[in-house]
Amino acid sequence: MTHPEPLQGLPDILEPGLSVIFCGINPGLRAASTGHHFAGRGNRFWRTLHLAGFTREQLRPEDGRDLLRYECGLTTAVPRPTARADQLSRSEIKAAAADFELKIARYAPRYIAFLGKLAVCELTGTRDIDWGLQSITFGGARTWVLPNPSGLNRAFSLEALVSAYRELRLAVESVQTKV
Repeated sequence: MTHPEPLQGLPDILEPGLSVIFCGINPGLRAASTGHHFAGRGNRFWRTLHLAGFTREQLRPEDGRDLLRYECGLTTAVPRPTARADQLSRSEIKAAAADFELKIARYAPRYIAFLGKLAVCELTGTRDIDWGLQSITFGGARTWVLPNPSGLNRAFSLEALVSAYRELRLAVESVQTKV
């Protein structure tokens, strides 16, 4: 009896010096099977990004590399795909911390935007995390925490997601105009 090969993680969409790297906790199964970030049917990432003003048009998951034109990139804290983020163990997330921080330091974005609190809490060992700008840096980047755009995250409406992401965009723009 043959066993199917386990799904691989997603390739990062990164280059040095980006304004923002958006960091998902880990790839969903659909994203991993298609090879495209935020490809799940109910995921609101691409729509939220566009409505918040990060992109001029709404990109599709298969156009993810186009995000680099907007000085934004994509990565995940943990490479292993799962159906839901709660299928990752705390120790698995903690084990990814050192390599992940080195990656962020190597690419040197202005901001790292974690999509959800789980990864940043486990990676930093901090429990009391609010939404928005954090007092900590990660790999030298300013750290921001945004609600996860997954369709499984029913606590945030599309409007609430757009508002939170727009706040980050405005912060990024204010830093760029001061430079």
